[in-house]
Amino acid sequence: MLSVLPFKFLFILVLGFGTLFSLSSVHWLSIWAGLEINLIAFVPILVYSKEILSSESTVKYFIAQAMGSSLLILGSLIGFSPVLSWNFMDSLLYEHLTGLLMINLALILKMGAFPLHYWLPSVMAGLQWSSCLILVTWQKVAPIFLMMSFFEANFVFWFALILTLLGAGSSMMGGVGGIGQTQIRVLLAYSSIGHLGWIMFSIVFSSLSTKLYFFIYVLISVGIFLNLWILDMENMINMKSFSQKSNINIMNILMLLVSLGGLPPLLGFISKMYVVLSCINYKFFFILGFLILGALMSLSYYLGLFFSLYLSCSSFTSIKLYLNNLWLILVNYVVLMANFLGILVISWLMFINISFF
Repeated sequence: MLSVLPFKFLFILVLGFGTLFSLSSVHWLSIWAGLEINLIAFVPILVYSKEILSSESTVKYFIAQAMGSSLLILGSLIGFSPVLSWNFMDSLLYEHLTGLLMINLALILKMGAFPLHYWLPSVMAGLQWSSCLILVTWQKVAPIFLMMSFFEANFVFWFALILTLLGAGSSMMGGVGGIGQTQIRVLLAYSSIGHLGWIMFSIVFSSLSTKLYFFIYVLISVGIFLNLWILDMENMINMKSFSQKSNINIMNILMLLVSLGGLPPLLGFISKMYVVLSCINYKFFFILGFLILGALMSLSYYLGLFFSLYLSCSSFTSIKLYLNNLWLILVNYVVLMANFLGILVISWLMFINISFF
């Protein structure tokens, strides 16, 4: 736990500094440096538990991030070489387009989206809950906002089409990969892949919808992982051991999972509705259909998990409050209540009947 690991706060500070350094940089060399600082700070957090699975996951994560950094440097040099400028939108030279595509593939690899997503489930399967929370939330900030910077500079149709296709593929992969999973960490990893698809799709049309979706995703993920942390299920292997925990925190996890799947009128549905509304004036409905299909598949196994665990648990009435984790419990219920405010947001939008786009 963080309370008994004072040096872990230092690594978390360096972790945050690396991300902020990347986002505030003006060219790709300093962006690469910030991402490397972030990686150097995150690796010691992953390996602290000294378990075999954690060490294996750390090696896999390091290899994937190193490959992403290599692609980032190579794409930057390819785009820089023709006109000696870091601005990729100065011209539509072949080298610029190739460098732009390579840089975005590097960012996709770093955040674990389709088609370079295969490392994420295996890495999350061996990590602690705190490390998983950082991996699916904070570690996505820099790649997502760096990808948004391209569309703030200029709109390139072919690049937008590729990004929407990859977003639809990521949503479909998140839905298909989660079906039949018994490990909760792997299930949440595929859930992260699916939500990254929605985020990549929203980048093309509206930066506001991207920020809103990512904020809601982070909010719900914090609630889920804090509940798992409170239950202290470090040795949980499959859903059977999960259902043997008779605690009201399990019901919180199930409700948050359903909200994460986008079931109305919970908060997770608001973000998806906002993304759909943001692209309603563009001709991407066919791709949007695959995106929604992936979300429906994700929702199907969320609902299946919800009902199976609800029926298998003997009681949800026993409440265990650990005084040492009181702040975790308070944050958990704040997040839980925020999800139920989704119905109020829907009612308010229907009442005022105005558009934000």
